[in-house]
Amino acid sequence: MTVPTLIDSHCHIVFRNFEDDLEEVSARWRDAGVVALLHACVEPAEIPAIRALADRFPEMRYSVGVHPLDTEHWTATTADELRAAALADDRVVAIGELGLDLFRDKNLDEQLAVLGPQLDLAVELGKPVIIHCRDAAEPMLKELRDRAAEGRCPTGVMHCWGGTPQEMDAFLELGFYISFSGTVTFPKAIDTHDCARQVPDDRFLVETDCPFLAPVPRRGKRNEPSYVAAVAARVAELRNQSLESVASISTANARRLFALP
Repeated sequence: MTVPTLIDSHCHIVFRNFEDDLEEVSARWRDAGVVALLHACVEPAEIPAIRALADRFPEMRYSVGVHPLDTEHWTATTADELRAAALADDRVVAIGELGLDLFRDKNLDEQLAVLGPQLDLAVELGKPVIIHCRDAAEPMLKELRDRAAEGRCPTGVMHCWGGTPQEMDAFLELGFYISFSGTVTFPKAIDTHDCARQVPDDRFLVETDCPFLAPVPRRGKRNEPSYVAAVAARVAELRNQSLESVASISTANARRLFALP
């Protein structure tokens, strides 16, 4: 049986819980049909280790950025550090993981102060952004709409989508892609299920966000890139499409958005 080709469009394998068995993990993602993976960065100190992983695994590309829950890592020189890292390696295909998170933190002004320069950098470099947006659709949409009105809004993806169909439509109108993670397999994630049914064919990706959010039936365990196949299978079920079709469509979308080989 032919294994469908898949791209895990968002993962974090630099974390220590992959140190002991990363070769086995990589063998499993290749066996599962994962031909490329995009490693997201949460703060600049990670970049050397992520770059080393890209040296080790030729199918890997990565982003550079500062996560909204890591604003303490933003300094007066961080934008320059991110720019230099992006320009130094053509395997840097996106800026992020950036965004807003009002679920865990309420420091909106501080998060916006870190978000803005990263969005500017993405526009400057012509790279897409990877947006983390949790309980923050309204301020995120305002920021992006204001930028779109001024012609300085980057393209990108709403990663690990968990919003409503109405919020999804607003981000789609701004040109963003929607990425589904293991949460789409959770029985109570009704809004996410509805979004997976409704998102246009040419605007969705699949991801793991590993080591977090392992899909059913592995929920609660360490996630890994091979499990993106379970995400794709659930999206296919929700869309009443074949797994082969969803794999082909999401892979083409990821390649287009991130200019992957």
